[in-house]
Amino acid sequence: MANHILSAKEKIGYGLGDAASHIVFDNVMLYLMFFYTDIFGIPAGFAGTMFLFARALDAISDPLMGLVADRTHTRWGKFRPYVLFGAIPFGIICVITYSTPDLGLTGKMVYASVTYTLLTLMYTVVNIPYCALGGVITNDPTQRISLQSYRFVLATAGGMLSTVLMMPLVKLVGGANQTSGFQGGIAILAVVAIVMLAICFATTKERITGEGALQGTMREDLRDIWHNDQWRIVGILTILNILAVSVRGGAMMYYVTYILGNPTVFALFLGTYSVGNLIGSALAKPLTDRRCKVQVFWWTNALLALLSLGMFFVPMRADLGMFAFIFAIGVLHQLVTPIQWVMMSDTVDYGEWNNGKRLTGISFAGTLFVLKLGLALGGATIGWALAGAGYQAGAATQNPATLASVVALFTLAPGICYLLSAIVAQRFYTLRTPMMNHILSQLADGKRRVAPSPAISGE
Repeated sequence: MANHILSAKEKIGYGLGDAASHIVFDNVMLYLMFFYTDIFGIPAGFAGTMFLFARALDAISDPLMGLVADRTHTRWGKFRPYVLFGAIPFGIICVITYSTPDLGLTGKMVYASVTYTLLTLMYTVVNIPYCALGGVITNDPTQRISLQSYRFVLATAGGMLSTVLMMPLVKLVGGANQTSGFQGGIAILAVVAIVMLAICFATTKERITGEGALQGTMREDLRDIWHNDQWRIVGILTILNILAVSVRGGAMMYYVTYILGNPTVFALFLGTYSVGNLIGSALAKPLTDRRCKVQVFWWTNALLALLSLGMFFVPMRADLGMFAFIFAIGVLHQLVTPIQWVMMSDTVDYGEWNNGKRLTGISFAGTLFVLKLGLALGGATIGWALAGAGYQAGAATQNPATLASVVALFTLAPGICYLLSAIVAQRFYTLRTPMMNHILSQLADGKRRVAPSPAISGE
């Protein structure tokens, strides 16, 4: 099993599943706050709070989905059926979320709350099994990095398809009517996402079954995953990194509109960032072939923190310097993303080595919950900051406090998150290459941990 070489077809098929998810994920991150405030007419403060409170439901639904998936047994496997059968409902709710019924302000807020919650639930149904699928296709460390590199190249392409093409689609479908344009644009992208998820189901195979490993109750599984100290560390890293990218991404539309004074630059900014993402995803495997992935992870986060700080001092105009910063940040952020997901898979192996239970679904469910929590905190941070600074939706100009808030959200806030991520990874994450080689060797021999082994946890 450990020596199984995955075909390019399977890697591409698996990657298309995340491309489908990113069609929605990136669109929500970059457009939904702007859609709610400037198209649907919801107050920024309410929208930000709504994003955060929706995570209260995720605290129940995400672990539950992981627990259910771990106990699913079908002829297609544990996780693949959810990718297939959740695809169409997922696409439908995307369109409903971007619809604008003629309601009063209270009705609009209720409608947004319900549809956004349904969207996050369907994302849970599809994406938790999808993420867990990556942990059971192979347990070979080299193949895992390769699989995740393919995944994030295609995920970035899916995000580009969604975010770069969204505004042109809005104009193509709706003309001057942005209301119908947003709904029609997301409908086109949702159909593409459904097809991608079907291909993902058809081209992948679950090889690590872990049959017979789950003997306890769901409550015991939750206890065991919480006692996995390295899983908790990866959760912290996940929330920090998604908070960085969601705050910057969510602030980008406001930045180009009110700081640069040129909303048309948005597509160029986003395109530059996305091209950087593609390169970063492709670099993950060659770099980790030469250096321990944990070293690559924390050094890259440290560089991202420095670049974010540097952006703060760049003159606020769309010149080559700003585009260079955007490109470099795109490369580095997406370089660490595949590594982070491999680290998540490693914590599953680590947990099995410690207690004999392979908790793939619940492990990824918990991590996806904190990822969505970070996304919500990003949206809430933007909404609260804008509301607190006196942001006026649709105004030609904004007050100085609002402008200062937008600049800080776009530069300093992500930098702080990256710096904290580098510190946490360097000091507290112990599953470096020698340690993981030892764990996988022990698991292959049917052995479990009998005593701490600090001597093998270093470089």
